[in-house]
Parts: sequence; structure tokens; C-alpha cells
Amino acid sequence: MDYRPCFIIPCYNHGNTMPALVAALGEYGLPCYVIDDGSSSETSRILDDLGYQHGWLRLLRHERNQGKGAAVMTGMREAWRRGFTHAIQLDADGQHTLGDLPLILELSRQAPSALVSGRPVFDATAPKSRIYGRYLTHVWVWIETLSLQIKDSMCGFRAYPLSPCVELLERAPMGRRMEFDVEVMVRLFWRGVPIKFFDTQVVYPEGGVSHFRSIQDNLLISWMHTRLFFGMLVRLPDLLASRSGSQRHWSTEKERGGTAGLRCMLWAYRAAGRSFFNLLLYPVMAYFWVTGRTARRASRDYLRRIRDYAAKSGRPLPEGLNSFRHFINFGHSILDKAAAWNGDLKLADVEFPAIELYRQVVQSGKGILVIGAHLGNLELCRALGDQTGDVTVNSIVYTRHAERFNHMLQTINPRTAINHIQVSDMGPATAILLQQKIDEGEWVVIVADRTPLNSKRGRVRVDFLGDRAAFPQGPFILASLLKCPVFLMFGLREPTGLKIHFELFSERLELPRGERVPSLAKTVQAFADRLGHYCLRAPLEWFNFYDFWEGPDESN
Repeated sequence: MDYRPCFIIPCYNHGNTMPALVAALGEYGLPCYVIDDGSSSETSRILDDLGYQHGWLRLLRHERNQGKGAAVMTGMREAWRRGFTHAIQLDADGQHTLGDLPLILELSRQAPSALVSGRPVFDATAPKSRIYGRYLTHVWVWIETLSLQIKDSMCGFRAYPLSPCVELLERAPMGRRMEFDVEVMVRLFWRGVPIKFFDTQVVYPEGGVSHFRSIQDNLLISWMHTRLFFGMLVRLPDLLASRSGSQRHWSTEKERGGTAGLRCMLWAYRAAGRSFFNLLLYPVMAYFWVTGRTARRASRDYLRRIRDYAAKSGRPLPEGLNSFRHFINFGHSILDKAAAWNGDLKLADVEFPAIELYRQVVQSGKGILVIGAHLGNLELCRALGDQTGDVTVNSIVYTRHAERFNHMLQTINPRTAINHIQVSDMGPATAILLQQKIDEGEWVVIVADRTPLNSKRGRVRVDFLGDRAAFPQGPFILASLLKCPVFLMFGLREPTGLKIHFELFSERLELPRGERVPSLAKTVQAFADRLGHYCLRAPLEWFNFYDFWEGPDESN
């Protein structure tokens, strides 16, 4: 991920402390946004002088005082608009230990999706009333999150990931004064943004200026906690579910709902057609959307990422992208698979721009490796290919979830031969078996957007939709061993209808022994680029409902 940080400093009548603070920040070579929140003419003059002296300091102004939270939000939006990925927030009153700036920058760089915040260590200068008040807020925050993960919610020394922050600002009304620091942290926690803390010394300078208003700000904070408490009640099932443990590998997730529901829906389709299936689809998918906390959160994270990536790359996206529609599209993909295997979808019913290339490959009689993804409907491609009867297709599946579902499809059309090869890892025995299939002129189909469970080293991280994500090495190592042409294939439900994309990826994929690591990384990056290209074409067609971007960088 491209890491572009900047500083944000909300300022209200702190003209006496700003020159020293700005001078200390100069050594870091980062742009700094100072938000003059309706300060006096004296402070405004000092800030103007600092702006003239330091070209990296950008001054933003509120004509009247709106509050610390409003100033931070103005800085966030401007920094995001200017292309920065992270904002390091500092208070203007000199409380924060600037010697910790290298630490917060490094922690933020190592965990770019996280909010990194200081956890204050107070000295004797700290007023006891402020310390006791913090503990009361801590208790409320622990109730509102049903968690003890937030160590301190009031420290203004933070590194914000701007993408989820700006999205939050657009979707939820936020407190604009002293309550902002607490509220933004709780709401980001609710959205699944990781929060990391580091200890930092906080001092209260002699003669320092505090703008905390005892009555007004305490009332605002009380109202904020009231809102957050009721917000917690609405999110209670999700928050309770989040306490069950850490992220598990995608293949260990229990299959939800079993096969009985699928059988009922598929039988309903066979008995009454697509209209009746669609009638059942919405309540069924609504159930999975409401109860599927992990999948729903992953869907929202993916859609946020693709919106950000599209905006930065200047690519248009369809309107109305949301996680519920994402689930609905998944349900439609199930029906498309059923319709294809039942013979209700023909090649004439779909758009196939590369049909001539497809026919040439089939007529050649040579075995090929087809790489796909959980993007769109690879089953649709296989079923339509089966209608020609000219090629035998072997599908590699990693879990019994996929095998059970494919057997379910086979009940629709028992005459269809679906060749499954279930594997837990891409070992030598699997490669030998697949080589035999290729030599006999058969096709092998494998997806390349899920890492295997039993091979932590068999992953490589590359750029995907603006961030680093882990992809499996196995399909590409397999392609080099099979020494056969490699094609990409995706069946997408696009605005114009169903469309099959079929393209040559490599005539023969080579991974030279002495250059295997860089060659593999280059190859996987090429696949990720094509996958991203098609995700932008049909963003609701990518069905990896788990946290695809999380996990340690184990390979490169």
C-alpha cells in the first residue's frame, strides 16, 4: 500500500505554542495542515507568519470557532482530497511528546489499516480532576464496545487511516467538539478498524491554555455516550460475536445453513422457475446478511476498498454498491449455476467476446490450465463448456464445502459429469495427477484467490485494489510444472447481462530456478491486476466474504 502521511493540528488561540511545535515538525519533511478554528487576530497573525516561513505548512481556516472535532474533520477531508493516506493528529498546546513521532509513524506504516493512538502516561502536572474524568469515560467506552481493547479514547496524539475515517464522516454525524476523539474511536472500532496503542508521556505545560468548557462540553460528552450506548444496543449481536476469537482461515469457517436450504431453493427453481426463486432469494439472503457478521464486515471492507481504488484511478463504478446487494448477487450466482447445469442457459444467452479463441482452443485438442477466481460464476463457464461436449473439465476444490455444493448442482442434471479433485495443498502427487489430465487433452480449472490452509509459506503478497493482499503460489507453480497454456476465465453478471471473459494468460509459464521468487511475484501480480480489472467491471461479483487483506506478510 502507498503510505503517504501528513500532520493535522487543530488550533484555537494557541499562538504562543505553535512556533516551537512547527519548528520541531520541520525535520520530518511531511506536509502539515493547521486548522485555525476561529482564533483571535493575534493567533491568526502568528499562523500566517508560520505559513510564510514554512512552505510545507498549509493553513486552513474556520471563520468562527466550531470545535476541535470540526477542525480535525476539516483537516482529514482536505488531506484525503490531496491524496494522503494517513493523518497524524497533534494537539497545538504542546502536551504531546514529539520524540514519539518516529514510533507512531513506524507503527502506522507497519499496520496501515489501523488507528494508532497514544496511551497517556501522566506526570505530576496533570490535574487530578482530568485523570478521574478519563477513567469515567473509559468505563463508558468499554460498555459501548463490550470490550477492553480501547486502552484510552481521549488522547489526541493519533495516526488515522484516512480512507475509513472519511467514509465514516460521510455516513455518520459526529460530535464536533471535545467529544470527537472518543466518538470517532468507538465508531471506527464498530466498523472493524484495528486499534493499536503505545505509551506516551503527556505533560500539562505551565500557563497552558485549555478550552474545555466544564458545563457545555460535559453535556456534549454525556449526550455522545447516550448515542453510543444506544448504538451499542443496535450492534449487540455483532459485538457479542466479535468476542468469540481472532480471525480464522477461510477454509475453517463452518458452512452456514447446511444443504437443506439450498436444496429447497433449487427445487423451487426447478418446480416454479426463476421468478419464484427470486421471491425466496431476498428473505433467505437477508437472513444470511443479518446473521453473518464476519461476511457482512468483509463485504463492507471490500466495497470500501474498491470505491477508494476506483476514485484514485479515475475508474467509474456502478451506483448503489452496498453489502446487502453484494449478498443478493451471490444468491443470483447460485441460480445462474443451477440454470446452466440444468440446460436453461445456453451459449446464445450470454455474451462471449472471445468465443472464437475459445473454439480454437477446444478444437486444438490440447490440455490447458484455466485459472479463475471467486469472481462471478466459474461454474457457469464450466457448464456452458460442458454443453459443447468437446472437452473434459476437471475442477480442483480445496474444501468439502465446494464439493457438497457441486454435488448439489449435479442433482439438477445427473447426466452431467463433474470431475472434482479435492486437495488441501498443491503437492507433487496432485501435480502428477493433473499432468496426466493435461496430457490426455483435458482441461484443469483452479481458482487463485484463496490461500491454502496447510501451506503458510505458499503465499505471496502483491498489490490488489490499492493494498497488499496474500495470494496462493500453488496455482502458478502448478502452471509452470504442467508446461501448458494458461488461460483466465470469468463469468460476470454485468449491466448488459451475463458475459464470459476468456483470455490467454501465458503460452507457457516459466519460473527459472535462479529467479523463481521475483518471477513468481511478477506472475502473481499480473494475475492480481487482471482480477482487479474485472472487479472494477462488476464489483458486486467478487464473493470472498472474509478479510482478504489481513494476515502477516509471510513471503515477500
